[in-house]
Amino acid sequence: MRRLALVMLAAIVVGGCARPVGTAPADTAPPQPTAPLLDSPAPATVATSPTAVVPLASQPGAPGSPTAASIPDASELIVQEYPVPRGSHPHDVAPAPDGTVWYTAQGSGELGRLNPATGETRHIPLGSASAPHGVIVGPDGAAWVTDSGLNAIVRVDPATEKVDVFPLPTGGYANLNTASFDGTGVLWFTGQSGVYGRLDPKTGRVEVFDAPRGRGPYGIATTPAGIVYYASLAGSHIARLDVLTGAATVLEPPTPGQGARRVWSDSRGCLWVSEWNAGQVARYDPATEQWKEWRLPGHTPQAYAVYVDELDMVWLSDFGANALVRFDPEREAFDVFPLPSSPANVRQILGRPGEVWGAESGVDKLVVIKRP
Repeated sequence: MRRLALVMLAAIVVGGCARPVGTAPADTAPPQPTAPLLDSPAPATVATSPTAVVPLASQPGAPGSPTAASIPDASELIVQEYPVPRGSHPHDVAPAPDGTVWYTAQGSGELGRLNPATGETRHIPLGSASAPHGVIVGPDGAAWVTDSGLNAIVRVDPATEKVDVFPLPTGGYANLNTASFDGTGVLWFTGQSGVYGRLDPKTGRVEVFDAPRGRGPYGIATTPAGIVYYASLAGSHIARLDVLTGAATVLEPPTPGQGARRVWSDSRGCLWVSEWNAGQVARYDPATEQWKEWRLPGHTPQAYAVYVDELDMVWLSDFGANALVRFDPEREAFDVFPLPSSPANVRQILGRPGEVWGAESGVDKLVVIKRP
């Protein structure tokens, strides 16, 4: 593996975390390239039906901000679950532009695809020994999978469902976790064994780097400016990547041993981190290099996944409460959305405008929070 020295990098940021009054979040999607295809086995089709819709009550909070009119009250939202084939154990989920939803069927070594309109699912085999962990939708519309079983990055074409596999270079088991595209179209990924890496879809070249503090790299995200950060669960820090050299700069949250599990950027490039061990959500402002942390509601919160929606609302999954939690940074207030099935164990959250999706790995279901 290629070894890198720890270096200091200059942050490319504009302004701070606070959104100016009356403004909306910016579009954060950078343009990305396409990649070639390979053949895959025929997918399986399973018909399922969505479960009942559960309306939710709002948790009292502070008075709303000037932008609160565009943010739906918790009482306006519903939770809806969709069963997937038994034994799928969906780990990550990714809503697609065509209205379908991808999910990694980690238990069966397949990539699943849900049609929310009908409840029907399709499973695409990814190969012998596959154990897919993360999935995201690239700007080319394809599903990009981090497959820890194959020790490879996998691309699935949405139209043909053909599969292209990009094996990691020799050098050991990476325990692949998650991926994110930078602003130049390169895919970056993490491996809990103590590595991170990149794949250039134009050439198919894969590079792997040793993480500066060893095992732990887990979640990963890209800011609107194209800067990539990853979170280290075992290392209890986040790291900023230099997309040119691949070098990582460690950034430590205030709480020692907090267990930074996943990371996400808001529209202004501020980083939000789910702190698994501490039961907190943290915000890092690259412009000021300042941190702030908030403890989730309840007696034993366990913040696993984090995602920031198009309104800059911060969503987390809480294993301790068996719930999804919404945090409003302007009010500094939480809304708690209990999940109908238990233990849901939502390990990752993604969304599209008006919808927040999670993968309920513990009960073989997907879940969405949305307006009716």
